[in-house]
Amino acid sequence: MIARYSDIIRNGLWTNNPGLVQLLGLCPLLAVTGTAVNGLGLGIATTLILMTSNATVSLVRHVVPNEVRLPVFVLIIASFVTTIEMLMKAFYFDLYLVLGIFIPLIVTNCSVIGRAEAFASKEPIDRAIIDGLMMGLGFTMALVLLGGMRELLGQGTLFAQAELMFGQYAQSFTIVVFEEYRGFLLAILPPGAFIGLGLLIALKNTIDKYSAKRPITQPIVWTKTTEETAKPLA
Repeated sequence: MIARYSDIIRNGLWTNNPGLVQLLGLCPLLAVTGTAVNGLGLGIATTLILMTSNATVSLVRHVVPNEVRLPVFVLIIASFVTTIEMLMKAFYFDLYLVLGIFIPLIVTNCSVIGRAEAFASKEPIDRAIIDGLMMGLGFTMALVLLGGMRELLGQGTLFAQAELMFGQYAQSFTIVVFEEYRGFLLAILPPGAFIGLGLLIALKNTIDKYSAKRPITQPIVWTKTTEETAKPLA
Protein backbone atom coordinates (compact mmCIF):
# COMPACT_ATOMS: atom_id res chain seq x y z
CA MET A 1 0.00 0.00 0.00
CA ILE A 2 1.42 3.39 -1.04
CA ALA A 3 1.90 5.84 1.81
CA ARG A 4 -0.16 9.02 1.86
CA TYR A 5 1.59 12.38 1.67
CA SER A 6 -0.11 13.61 4.85
CA ASP A 7 1.17 10.60 6.80
CA ILE A 8 4.69 11.06 5.44
CA ILE A 9 4.76 14.73 6.46
CA ARG A 10 3.31 14.05 9.92
CA ASN A 11 5.70 11.17 10.59
CA GLY A 12 8.81 13.09 9.59
CA LEU A 13 8.08 16.31 11.40
CA TRP A 14 6.41 15.01 14.54
CA THR A 15 5.03 11.49 15.03
CA ASN A 16 8.21 9.61 14.06
CA ASN A 17 10.79 12.40 14.35
CA PRO A 18 14.29 10.88 13.98
CA GLY A 19 15.83 12.87 16.83
CA LEU A 20 12.95 13.05 19.33
CA VAL A 21 11.12 9.75 18.77
CA GLN A 22 13.34 7.28 16.93
CA LEU A 23 16.42 8.58 18.79
CA LEU A 24 18.62 7.84 15.79
CA GLY A 25 21.75 9.77 14.81
CA LEU A 26 22.33 10.87 18.40
CA CYS A 27 26.13 11.15 18.07
CA PRO A 28 26.06 14.19 15.76
CA LEU A 29 22.89 15.49 17.38
CA LEU A 30 24.61 15.67 20.75
CA ALA A 31 28.13 16.53 19.59
CA VAL A 32 27.70 19.51 17.26
CA THR A 33 24.70 21.29 18.79
CA GLY A 34 26.75 23.80 20.76
CA THR A 35 25.07 26.54 18.70
CA ALA A 36 21.95 26.82 16.56
CA VAL A 37 24.03 27.52 13.43
CA ASN A 38 26.03 24.32 13.84
CA GLY A 39 22.81 22.35 14.16
CA LEU A 40 21.34 24.06 11.10
CA GLY A 41 24.41 23.29 8.99
CA LEU A 42 24.48 19.60 9.90
CA GLY A 43 20.69 19.38 9.52
CA ILE A 44 20.73 20.79 5.98
CA ALA A 45 23.55 18.42 4.98
CA THR A 46 21.65 15.44 6.42
CA THR A 47 18.43 16.51 4.69
CA LEU A 48 20.11 16.70 1.29
CA ILE A 49 21.64 13.26 1.78
CA LEU A 50 18.31 11.79 2.90
CA MET A 51 16.52 13.16 -0.16
CA THR A 52 19.12 12.13 -2.73
CA SER A 53 19.78 8.68 -1.24
CA ASN A 54 16.06 7.95 -0.86
CA ALA A 55 15.43 8.95 -4.47
CA THR A 56 18.26 6.76 -5.76
CA VAL A 57 17.26 3.75 -3.64
CA SER A 58 13.69 4.07 -4.87
CA LEU A 59 14.86 4.13 -8.48
CA VAL A 60 16.98 0.97 -8.16
CA ARG A 61 14.71 -0.94 -5.77
CA HIS A 62 13.51 -3.33 -8.50
CA VAL A 63 17.02 -3.92 -9.85
CA VAL A 64 19.10 -4.62 -6.73
CA PRO A 65 18.91 -8.24 -5.50
CA ASN A 66 17.56 -8.61 -1.99
CA GLU A 67 20.73 -10.34 -0.78
CA VAL A 68 22.99 -7.35 -1.46
CA ARG A 69 20.58 -4.50 -0.89
CA LEU A 70 22.21 -3.17 2.31
CA PRO A 71 25.75 -2.90 0.86
CA VAL A 72 24.30 -1.18 -2.20
CA PHE A 73 22.33 1.26 -0.02
CA VAL A 74 25.46 2.08 2.00
CA LEU A 75 27.42 2.66 -1.21
CA ILE A 76 24.73 5.02 -2.50
CA ILE A 77 24.66 6.96 0.78
CA ALA A 78 28.47 7.14 0.93
CA SER A 79 28.59 8.56 -2.59
CA PHE A 80 26.23 11.40 -1.70
CA VAL A 81 27.97 12.05 1.63
CA THR A 82 31.29 12.40 -0.21
CA THR A 83 29.68 14.84 -2.65
CA ILE A 84 28.21 16.96 0.16
CA GLU A 85 31.53 16.91 2.01
CA MET A 86 33.40 18.15 -1.05
CA LEU A 87 30.84 20.92 -1.62
CA MET A 88 31.16 22.03 2.01
CA LYS A 89 34.95 22.10 1.72
CA ALA A 90 34.64 24.25 -1.40
CA PHE A 91 31.98 26.73 -0.27
CA TYR A 92 31.60 26.44 3.53
CA PHE A 93 35.08 25.49 4.68
CA ASP A 94 34.87 27.25 8.06
CA LEU A 95 31.62 25.48 8.86
CA TYR A 96 33.13 22.21 7.69
CA LEU A 97 36.01 22.68 10.15
CA VAL A 98 33.50 23.15 12.97
CA LEU A 99 31.39 20.11 12.07
CA GLY A 100 34.52 18.06 11.43
CA ILE A 101 34.25 14.28 11.35
CA PHE A 102 30.47 14.32 11.74
CA ILE A 103 29.92 15.09 8.05
CA PRO A 104 31.54 11.86 6.76
CA LEU A 105 29.95 9.99 9.68
CA ILE A 106 26.52 10.65 8.13
CA VAL A 107 27.25 7.46 6.19
CA THR A 108 26.72 5.51 9.41
CA ASN A 109 23.74 7.58 10.57
CA CYS A 110 21.04 5.05 11.41
CA SER A 111 18.24 7.38 10.33
CA VAL A 112 19.61 7.61 6.77
CA ILE A 113 20.14 3.88 6.19
CA GLY A 114 16.93 3.19 8.11
CA ARG A 115 14.79 5.30 5.76
CA ALA A 116 16.45 3.72 2.74
CA GLU A 117 15.64 0.23 4.01
CA ALA A 118 12.25 0.81 5.64
CA PHE A 119 10.69 3.30 3.22
CA ALA A 120 12.56 4.21 0.02
CA SER A 121 13.11 0.59 -1.02
CA LYS A 122 9.34 0.00 -0.97
CA GLU A 123 7.84 3.27 -2.25
CA PRO A 124 7.85 5.24 -5.56
CA ILE A 125 10.37 8.03 -6.03
CA ASP A 126 8.03 10.96 -5.34
CA ARG A 127 7.10 9.64 -1.91
CA ALA A 128 10.69 8.63 -1.21
CA ILE A 129 11.87 12.20 -1.84
CA ILE A 130 9.11 13.68 0.34
CA ASP A 131 9.96 11.21 3.10
CA GLY A 132 13.63 12.19 2.94
CA LEU A 133 12.73 15.88 3.03
CA MET A 134 10.36 15.54 5.98
CA MET A 135 12.66 13.29 7.99
CA GLY A 136 15.51 15.69 7.29
CA LEU A 137 13.46 18.70 8.34
CA GLY A 138 12.38 16.92 11.51
CA PHE A 139 15.99 16.07 12.33
CA THR A 140 17.06 19.65 11.53
CA MET A 141 14.33 20.99 13.81
CA ALA A 142 15.65 18.87 16.69
CA LEU A 143 19.24 19.99 15.98
CA VAL A 144 18.36 23.69 15.84
CA LEU A 145 16.15 23.58 18.93
CA LEU A 146 18.78 21.75 20.96
CA GLY A 147 21.57 23.96 19.64
CA GLY A 148 19.59 27.12 20.30
CA MET A 149 18.76 26.01 23.84
CA ARG A 150 22.39 25.19 24.65
CA GLU A 151 23.70 28.37 23.03
CA LEU A 152 21.19 30.53 24.90
CA LEU A 153 22.00 29.00 28.29
CA GLY A 154 25.72 28.64 27.67
CA GLN A 155 26.52 31.95 25.96
CA GLY A 156 23.42 34.11 26.23
CA THR A 157 23.17 34.48 22.43
CA LEU A 158 21.29 33.04 19.48
CA PHE A 159 22.61 32.45 15.93
CA ALA A 160 26.19 33.31 16.85
CA GLN A 161 28.71 32.66 14.03
CA ALA A 162 25.98 32.81 11.40
CA GLU A 163 28.67 34.05 9.00
CA LEU A 164 29.92 30.45 8.78
CA MET A 165 26.85 29.68 6.65
CA PHE A 166 25.67 32.98 5.23
CA GLY A 167 28.87 35.02 4.73
CA GLN A 168 30.36 38.02 6.51
CA TYR A 169 27.21 40.13 6.18
CA ALA A 170 25.49 37.66 8.51
CA GLN A 171 27.53 38.78 11.52
CA SER A 172 24.62 41.06 12.35
CA PHE A 173 22.34 38.01 12.69
CA THR A 174 23.66 37.33 16.18
CA ILE A 175 21.05 38.05 18.85
CA VAL A 176 22.45 38.93 22.26
CA VAL A 177 19.72 37.89 24.69
CA PHE A 178 21.61 38.40 27.95
CA GLU A 179 24.04 41.31 28.16
CA GLU A 180 27.28 40.72 30.11
CA TYR A 181 26.29 37.10 30.60
CA ARG A 182 29.01 34.90 32.10
CA GLY A 183 27.51 31.74 30.69
CA PHE A 184 26.36 28.43 32.10
CA LEU A 185 29.21 26.02 31.37
CA LEU A 186 27.18 22.82 31.78
CA ALA A 187 24.93 23.78 28.87
CA ILE A 188 27.75 23.72 26.32
CA LEU A 189 29.45 20.61 27.71
CA PRO A 190 28.44 17.06 26.61
CA PRO A 191 26.23 16.47 29.70
CA GLY A 192 24.27 19.57 28.77
CA ALA A 193 23.44 18.01 25.40
CA PHE A 194 21.94 14.92 27.08
CA ILE A 195 19.96 17.04 29.53
CA GLY A 196 18.70 19.34 26.77
CA LEU A 197 17.65 16.42 24.57
CA GLY A 198 15.81 14.85 27.49
CA LEU A 199 13.93 18.10 28.11
CA LEU A 200 12.92 18.34 24.43
CA ILE A 201 11.68 14.73 24.44
CA ALA A 202 9.73 15.37 27.65
CA LEU A 203 8.17 18.49 26.11
CA LYS A 204 7.09 16.59 23.00
CA ASN A 205 5.61 13.75 25.07
CA THR A 206 3.69 16.27 27.17
CA ILE A 207 2.26 17.92 24.06
CA ASP A 208 1.26 14.51 22.66
CA LYS A 209 -0.40 13.53 25.94
CA TYR A 210 -2.31 16.82 26.12
CA SER A 211 -3.43 16.48 22.49
CA ALA A 212 -4.67 12.93 23.10
CA LYS A 213 -6.80 14.03 26.08
CA ARG A 214 -8.30 17.03 24.32
CA PRO A 215 -11.94 16.29 23.39
CA ILE A 216 -12.84 16.29 19.72
CA THR A 217 -15.60 18.79 19.02
CA GLN A 218 -18.39 17.56 16.81
CA PRO A 219 -19.63 19.83 14.04
CA ILE A 220 -22.97 21.53 14.75
CA VAL A 221 -25.73 20.49 12.35
CA TRP A 222 -28.71 22.87 12.27
CA THR A 223 -32.11 21.29 11.66
CA LYS A 224 -35.56 22.81 11.41
CA THR A 225 -37.58 22.80 14.60
CA THR A 226 -41.09 21.44 14.88
CA GLU A 227 -42.51 24.98 15.01
CA GLU A 228 -40.69 25.94 11.81
CA THR A 229 -41.91 22.88 9.92
CA ALA A 230 -45.46 23.35 11.21
CA LYS A 231 -45.85 26.94 9.95
CA PRO A 232 -48.77 27.22 7.51
CA LEU A 233 -47.98 28.29 4.03
CA ALA A 234 -48.84 31.95 3.26
